[in-house]
Amino acid sequence: MTQTNDNPGAGALPGREGRPGPLSGIRVLDLSAYIAGPYGCSLLADQGAEVIKIEPPIGDNLRKYPSTLATESRAFLGVNRSKLGVVLDLKQAADLDTLMALVRSADVLVHNFRPSVPPRLGIGYDQLRAVNPRLIYCAVSGYGDTGPLAEKAGYDQVLQTMTGMCAMQGKKEGPPEVLYGSIVDYYASAMVAAGVSSALYEREKSGVGQAVGISLLAAALTLQSARLVWADNEPRDVGRDMRSGGITGIHPTGDGYLYISANTPHFWKALCAKVGLDALGANERYDTVRKRAAHQSEIVPQLHAALNARTALQWEAIFGEEVPCAAARTVEDMFDHPQVQSQDMIMHFEHPVVGGYRGLKRTIRFGRTPGPQPFAAPTLGQHSDLVRAFANGAPPDAETPETPD
Repeated sequence: MTQTNDNPGAGALPGREGRPGPLSGIRVLDLSAYIAGPYGCSLLADQGAEVIKIEPPIGDNLRKYPSTLATESRAFLGVNRSKLGVVLDLKQAADLDTLMALVRSADVLVHNFRPSVPPRLGIGYDQLRAVNPRLIYCAVSGYGDTGPLAEKAGYDQVLQTMTGMCAMQGKKEGPPEVLYGSIVDYYASAMVAAGVSSALYEREKSGVGQAVGISLLAAALTLQSARLVWADNEPRDVGRDMRSGGITGIHPTGDGYLYISANTPHFWKALCAKVGLDALGANERYDTVRKRAAHQSEIVPQLHAALNARTALQWEAIFGEEVPCAAARTVEDMFDHPQVQSQDMIMHFEHPVVGGYRGLKRTIRFGRTPGPQPFAAPTLGQHSDLVRAFANGAPPDAETPETPD
């Protein structure tokens, strides 16, 4: 493939292999850690942006998370693809000067410091706006930049627990339960990418940058927008769950578990026909979601008995396109799943320490500007010399970041 420079005219950092993306030419400084900010920046990199990950000397704490990989955190690899890696100690004057030089040529800066920290470091929005008025400055916080909790550390499962997600996830009369998978962090990362992209679009019209605020609190509440409706005069314990009760959900089969969605009349009748329970499908007692929820104790035992005749994978094939369903799989099954392969979502990466591994390629498909080839997450400070030389105006002496075969 031909090589393209993602930031033409803005400096001599190396380009990436492949075709341009919709954000090629945009330079992003990623000072964030953990998941929400960093993965939001990876989503921007997927779309062609040149992302420079700036870490303190001790590194992003996600590097230290438990991992069955011997040499690097699996989570860090998955969250930080397609970035140049730089170490800067912002408490040191020389390194702060290097950051300021990078800010002058940057389009976006993302961080997840608590609100009081950036001004102390000399990198608050007003301080950086004076250096680069076109800068899009995205601050990711736990609770926002005002209010009694503004300086409190925010983490995914803390916000899940605070905002009712864990209480809703728990079984009736049981304890609250965490939704594993960092769902709040990852949703916040999508908000980062969307907010930054919108600010870049607005800058094309106004010519000036602006501050963008994303919080885990906002992400957790946004995920529950269908529950966050409280009509006048409604009682507190009104019941806000979206679960339709009994039929739609995970069910045991002869071997394995199967999720079935049968909320519409069409899918309900198709389910009954496929499992040999036509009488249920024709019974007016069960012809709406509410009725089926009310009578689930009558329906579910019959459904389970019918599903026991075959395996989850067999039922998945039998239901086909007529009944929305999925056999319960492990994430390992997704690497070679034919639908995932057909969507070109997985690719092989080469990492200087880990070696070869397969991981997510990109998540948004663009027809005309698909974006350059992703590459592996950086080791700590992997590109420090290259980026420091660029920031200081010296000609770089480095090769293009390693890209997959």
